[in-house]
Amino acid sequence: QVHFEESGGGLVQPGGSLRLSCKWSGGAIYLVEWNRQAPGEQRERIADIGRSGVASYEDSVKGRFTSSMDYAMRTAFLEMTNLTPEDTGVYYCKGLEPGGVPHWGSGTLVIVSS
Repeated sequence: QVHFEESGGGLVQPGGSLRLSCKWSGGAIYLVEWNRQAPGEQRERIADIGRSGVASYEDSVKGRFTSSMDYAMRTAFLEMTNLTPEDTGVYYCKGLEPGGVPHWGSGTLVIVSS
């Protein structure tokens, strides 16, 4: 059975940084997506990282967020810098197996506020 769990969220001031982790067990995961759900908004994909190490980002986080993966440790990371209140939300990771089978974590809350 595949299980994903995020950690690292919390309260941070504008301009601050946080590092989120996404650890999984089971599955033949080849890609991990990071998704964010802001208050009152739909969940949206903001970044992803492949087992090959290739990453991609949405424009809203490009240049500020960096995704990485330690496949041996079955852990993906999202390094977030220069955070703004618009980055507030619940951050989810989603792992993909061949054939597109998705596995979601339960999310970690990030609040950017002074």
